[in-house]
Amino acid sequence: MITGAALCPSPPLLCPELTGGRAVAPELRAACLEAVGRLLREDPEVVVIIGPAPASGPWLGAGRLNPSIFAPAIASTGSDSPPLAIGLGSMLLDQAGYRGRRCLQAVGHDEASSVCVQMGAKLDDPSIRMALLVMGDGSARRSLKAPGYLDPRAEAFDAECERAIRTGDLGALQRLDQTLARDLMVTGRPAWQVLSGAMASLNPVAEVLFSGAPFGVGYLVAYLDPCSLSAPARCLSRTVSRRTTALMPPARRAPGRSPCQVTERDVAEVIGH
Repeated sequence: MITGAALCPSPPLLCPELTGGRAVAPELRAACLEAVGRLLREDPEVVVIIGPAPASGPWLGAGRLNPSIFAPAIASTGSDSPPLAIGLGSMLLDQAGYRGRRCLQAVGHDEASSVCVQMGAKLDDPSIRMALLVMGDGSARRSLKAPGYLDPRAEAFDAECERAIRTGDLGALQRLDQTLARDLMVTGRPAWQVLSGAMASLNPVAEVLFSGAPFGVGYLVAYLDPCSLSAPARCLSRTVSRRTTALMPPARRAPGRSPCQVTERDVAEVIGH
């Protein structure tokens, strides 16, 4: 059961070690922490971090971002660093004080939309209270000084993505033009489509906490609550599940199964097809 989803961008500037003492994009950072905080208030059994990467596949939940990859002057953590997006997602969970189970799932930049949607569908497991932290940027071609220079199509593309999320029309994310997204340097496309597949049976209520392109890159922060007036049975089920889980002895919560193991197995089945 999906308890909630948070969307955050994945620029390196979210990592304090990479910006030194400067307060870079403080509103963006605050919005990300607010979204993650709301995610954790639902008391999930596991948080699945989903983000773009060169190739799809799970990473160890203990993996942490190694800032020295981006700034050699910083001392290396010596760890096997996950890709930037899911590494930043794990960092946000640490900053929020989360110490529970987490799964890190990379989604290939060029993964087909249908595969992304199928991957998401596998995540909606009614036996596990699962929260989704979805990382990725909008277009990196929103201004003349943007990493990819200005493309007049970029603003409209980002606006449609925001509309889909703001209104809970996640099916629209499945129809995003993959070629156009690549041309506009939209890193979030595959992760957003995984989200769309995971919440396909829901009509979530969303709140956008930040939207802008301060450095010529589209950044969107939002929280999606799957408990909506359009799905009252789901709301009741979620409430009962929270109370029942809290009352269960630990040995009865997930006999013989780890939420992370289940998630990684299911994702591997999809990628293998």
